[in-house]
Amino acid sequence: QVRLVESGGGFVQPGGSLRLSCASSESLFDIDAMGWYRQAPGKERELVGVITADGGTHVDDSVKDRFTISRDTAKNTSYLQMNGLKYEDTAVYYCNALFWGQGTQVTVSS
Repeated sequence: QVRLVESGGGFVQPGGSLRLSCASSESLFDIDAMGWYRQAPGKERELVGVITADGGTHVDDSVKDRFTISRDTAKNTSYLQMNGLKYEDTAVYYCNALFWGQGTQVTVSS
């Protein structure tokens, strides 16, 4: 079972930056993707972005001009760099190890 430890959160003024870390007990190459999520008070948890095992990244459109995801495979750690922070970025941030299933085909056809 993969164990993850997030760190790097804290207080920051609007416009400031923070870098969050997610340390994994397993090699990042053995995890299909690392996801970053956040949950603001009174709101549902939402996906911020992911970084895949081959290093590809996707960040939600709402923050992609301010947030970036990276990793250090030697340290088994993923990072979420947050710049230009806004009041609405206030949330608990989580990381998650994602594993793909085999997939199931859906075909819509008449």
